[in-house]
Amino acid sequence: MQETLKIALIQSDLVWENPKQNLENFSKKIDNISEVVDLIILPEMFTTGFTMNAKDIAEPMDGETVEWMQSIASRLNTAIVGSLVVVEENNYYNRLLFVEPSGVVQHYDKRHTFTLVGEDKIYTAGAKKIIIDYKGWKICPLICYDLRFPVWARNTEDYDMLFYVANWPKPRISAWDALLKARAIENMSYCIGVNRVGMDGVNSEYSGHSAAYDVLGNRITSIEAGKEQTQIVVLEKRHIEAYRNKLKFLDDRDMFTLK
Repeated sequence: MQETLKIALIQSDLVWENPKQNLENFSKKIDNISEVVDLIILPEMFTTGFTMNAKDIAEPMDGETVEWMQSIASRLNTAIVGSLVVVEENNYYNRLLFVEPSGVVQHYDKRHTFTLVGEDKIYTAGAKKIIIDYKGWKICPLICYDLRFPVWARNTEDYDMLFYVANWPKPRISAWDALLKARAIENMSYCIGVNRVGMDGVNSEYSGHSAAYDVLGNRITSIEAGKEQTQIVVLEKRHIEAYRNKLKFLDDRDMFTLK
C-alpha cells in the first residue's frame, strides 16, 4: 500500500471534435509535467469536447485513443484517466477509462446522462458504479452530471478518493464548486474535479474551476479559473485515517438500496 498518491490535474481547452489535435495537445502538456506522478486526470470527452455527434467521432476500445493512453501510461509509469466517446455493440457511451502502467484498462460508463441537451437520447447510460484499487488506494471515478446525484456517489465502499471529469459550463460553475466540496465532506474522502476551459462548438463556455478537496472540505489546490493549467496535488492516507478515526461520521451512514 502506498501512503501518498501524487496526482496531476490537467485543466485544458479542447479542440472541437478533433481527436488527433487534442491528443497532440495533451501529449505536450503531459511531457511538460516536471515531476513523477502516480495518476494524470484529463477532462470529460477530452478528445472531442462534449459533443452529441457520437456517430462520427466514436472510437472502439481498441482505437487510437486507448492505444495513446496505454502508451503514455507505460512510458511514464503512471495511470491516466479521462472520458471519451466509445462505440460498443452499436451503442455509444460517454466512457471513462482508467489506464494503468501495465496497460490494464478499467472503465466506467456515465450513469447520469445530461437530459438538458439530449445526451440520454444519444448515449447509453451506465448501470454500474466501480471502485478501482490502485496502489492500495480505493478510487471512485464519476463523470460531470453525476456530481448532482449524491446517492450514486455515497461512500458505501469506504473509498479513499472520489473524482469527477467534466465539461461543466461557466453559467452553473457555482454549483460545481459547492457540490465538489459537499461530496468531500459527506463522504469523508478526497474529492477531485477536473473541468475544461474555453468555448466549444455549440458556443458553451467553460471556466475550469478544477480543484481537489480534503475530507473536511478544505480546498488543497490553487488552479486559476479560465486558464489552461496543470497542477500536482499529493493525497495522504494518514489524513483520511486520522479524521475518520476521530470523527467516525461514516459509521452513521444510512443504509439503502439503489434501483
